Amino acid sequence: MASAGGGPRGSVRPERHVQTGRGGNGGSSSTRTKSAPPKRPSSSSAKSSVDSDNAADAIRVRVAVRLRPKNNEDFIEDGDFTSCVELQPEAKKLRLKKNNWSSELYKFDEVFTEGASQRRIYEAVAKPVVESVLEGYNGTVMAYGQTGTGKTYTMGRLGKDDPSERGIMVRALEDILASISSLTDYVAISYLQLYLESLQDLLAPDKVNIPIVEDPKSGDVSLPGAAVVELRDIDHFNELLQFGEANRYAANTKLNTESSRSHAILVVHVQRSVKVKDENEGASVVSSMDDLLAASNHVPIVLKSKLLIVDLAGSERIDKSGSVEGPMLEEAKFINLSLTSLGKCINALAENSPYIPTRDSKLTRLLRDSFGGTARTSLIITIGPSARYYSETSSTILFGQRAMKIVNTVKLKEEVDYESLYKKLECQVDSLTSELERIQKIRQDEKAKIERKLRKQEESLAETKMTFTTKCENLEKENDCMTMEIKKLMEELNDERDQNKILSGRIVEMEMSLSQNKQQQLENSTYKKALSDSTQMYEDRIKALLEQVEKEQARCAYLELEMHGARQVVASNENSSKMQENSKVNELQKELRKLKEESRNEIQHLEAKNSELLSEKDLIYEELKSMQEKVMQEAKHRRSLEDEILKLKKVLSENSAVQLERGTSMLRTTSGVGGGAIYLPRTGKSRDTIPNQKDTISKIFEEVGLSNILALLKSEDLDVQIHAVKVVANLAAEDINQERIVEEGGLDALLSLLETSENTTIHRVTAGALANLAMNGSNQGLIMNKGGARLLANVANKNDDPQTLRMVAGAIANLCGNEKLHVKLKEDGGIKALVGMVRSGHADVIAQIARGIANFAKCESRAISQGHRKGRSLLMDDGALKWMVTSPTTFSASTRRHIELAFCHLSQNEENTRDIITSGGIKELVRISQESTRDDIRILAKKALNSNPAFLREIQ
Repeated sequence: MASAGGGPRGSVRPERHVQTGRGGNGGSSSTRTKSAPPKRPSSSSAKSSVDSDNAADAIRVRVAVRLRPKNNEDFIEDGDFTSCVELQPEAKKLRLKKNNWSSELYKFDEVFTEGASQRRIYEAVAKPVVESVLEGYNGTVMAYGQTGTGKTYTMGRLGKDDPSERGIMVRALEDILASISSLTDYVAISYLQLYLESLQDLLAPDKVNIPIVEDPKSGDVSLPGAAVVELRDIDHFNELLQFGEANRYAANTKLNTESSRSHAILVVHVQRSVKVKDENEGASVVSSMDDLLAASNHVPIVLKSKLLIVDLAGSERIDKSGSVEGPMLEEAKFINLSLTSLGKCINALAENSPYIPTRDSKLTRLLRDSFGGTARTSLIITIGPSARYYSETSSTILFGQRAMKIVNTVKLKEEVDYESLYKKLECQVDSLTSELERIQKIRQDEKAKIERKLRKQEESLAETKMTFTTKCENLEKENDCMTMEIKKLMEELNDERDQNKILSGRIVEMEMSLSQNKQQQLENSTYKKALSDSTQMYEDRIKALLEQVEKEQARCAYLELEMHGARQVVASNENSSKMQENSKVNELQKELRKLKEESRNEIQHLEAKNSELLSEKDLIYEELKSMQEKVMQEAKHRRSLEDEILKLKKVLSENSAVQLERGTSMLRTTSGVGGGAIYLPRTGKSRDTIPNQKDTISKIFEEVGLSNILALLKSEDLDVQIHAVKVVANLAAEDINQERIVEEGGLDALLSLLETSENTTIHRVTAGALANLAMNGSNQGLIMNKGGARLLANVANKNDDPQTLRMVAGAIANLCGNEKLHVKLKEDGGIKALVGMVRSGHADVIAQIARGIANFAKCESRAISQGHRKGRSLLMDDGALKWMVTSPTTFSASTRRHIELAFCHLSQNEENTRDIITSGGIKELVRISQESTRDDIRILAKKALNSNPAFLREIQ
């Protein structure tokens, strides 16, 4: 469905272009195509990944079917609850009813009801393909179907108002953008439409008639000239998608008011880098040559993949769509022509035809890689429920069945980016050179600093020498001065001694004169007095002279001691200054010699390291040349491997036959029955392997024989019993095997095993086998007559395992679909057991209970309306009504619809009026008439309310 509006044309500009052919790096990198399983194994290094062996991985095209809900036109034209399509989502089957007595059953990978959510469809159909694209594989998701069945809604819905309605395109780009790195990875899109067999660009509307170019060697398809826009975020993609949808051709037809008149192709280019080391290692400085060599061993790998999301225009008949003249007639012709060409290619591939007509249409050329190529492909076909379009629905279903037979060989595309590796190594060499220069500069600066320090030390030493010399000169001068003073003092001392001698002579003379004077004292008293005075004077003078002599002697002794100490100080100063000078000179000379030696060694080491790095650089250049030669050799080797692949394909069929014979021989032994080939529904195995496993089970059935398999049900070995029951259960899932199982006594053996065994696994698998048999109406009566409902009820009452209860509930639910067995089913306790299993609270068990009650109520309502039955419903006495009224709204949407449908059918019976009113069901009925997600259920609820006066009175 085309969008109503779009962004301004100027907002769309090609930001970056992606080369879709091989050798995307312009010859600087090597491209290698490699097959791998869906999950790419982690490698220890990039080199081991490059050298791994090529292998082919065959994967079948997966096909899902989606049923469009009934619209108002369907209700008006077809009546109530009539449909040509009956879905069996649990068994992944679809029954197409041509009339009341003729129908056909088809098996698909997924079957979606009209209530399936957009999220569930994306996760089941497109998400596995998106994950493969992120791992380096090409992928395709395509929608096919009649006009007006919801292809554009499924693929291109933007979901602006309601995010839950987002289509596959938006959800796929959300997952891709969330899984990549904005620094190293790259995502870009192209959006085109095929209109009137002309390829036009929806992002650049002025570009029309874009050519399609195919690589003759690889088969890759490229679109030169188409706009390729690199994505920033999901909002940017939504703007581009809205702009492209506004440029897409659409028209109003009888089948759809906004019918797409062109095929839309969204091409998503994804390029991812395989990181071996941390993302920041390229920016770090390599500190040694070992780091450089270690970095060169890791080869950068680039994964390139492409995702196609194709929204095909709807197939239509001109008389039904109203496109009978004018441009719409031409559009319809070209649409049907391209779809017919696509159908021819699908038929040829499904039948293994040697010629595939891919060049009949541009659509088939674009999808060449999607069907029978190297891409993982998922197809969703959309159908309507109306019987008026039985032929269109049948054609769509047959298209999907043929597509399921096509097998693609997925291949991983890796590119070794030698140019990036060369630039990285060159950058690292430059970093090493810069680091070496920086170290040399640091060494030179340190050397200059040491030399400056040495000069300062020499200057300090010279200054110290000068200071010491000055001090010595000053001491010598002081010594000379002190010597002169000592000489003066000695002279003065000698003078004093001479004076003392003179005074001593005088004293003697005076004493002699004194004695003479004493004799003359008597003669003259005056003379005596004068003599006494002079004597006193001389005595005082002698005393003073004696004191002065003593002082001079003490001073002389002090000066002699001081002179001796000064001589010792001068001698010690001379010795210490000489020792200090010598020690300082020796230390400075040692330090100078040491610094010179270290500088000389460091310079020699740096020169040796520089020469070593230069030689290593030459070796790296030689290695790069050798790697380029290896790339050329690998290209030749790849071409030879491509030739060998053709031979291996012939051997593949022979290997599969040998494996089948081995599996059959193992199953014939008593200990290996069903050892690895039995797969019940919902066992968690991969859905891709289920068809092959069922083919294996069919071959077991043919080789071993049904009677031998049934005989193993009575084995005393519990493991043998379990595997035998699994085989019978898988065989019972096919309509063609059910009659033979019953004729060979398989039903009696299963019922006996259910009654006698106490093993939970036996109960679960046996109940599943009975559920498969109960899908056939003729088997339902046999199961009831042989007490099957009673045995199932006993297992349900004794067991609490959710998976066992789910199988039991499914079997009883299938029996509820037969109105003739209702009374017997109630008498045997089947209804009570079905309602009692609500205690488990498990969602799958509740879903089966709701389905069984809906089947019971619908058949009972039909029997009452046809006059086959009267009276109150059999569901009223076992608590089913109370559970439906009080059931929580947390159940899934499908479970809620089954409960609502059963309640509406019970409300149609007037005999149930009193029970519904007393249980408070009026409020629930009103809610269903207003809030139910299905129009038919709302109509039923309103009909029940309006047709019952008691209900109307309660509402008022």
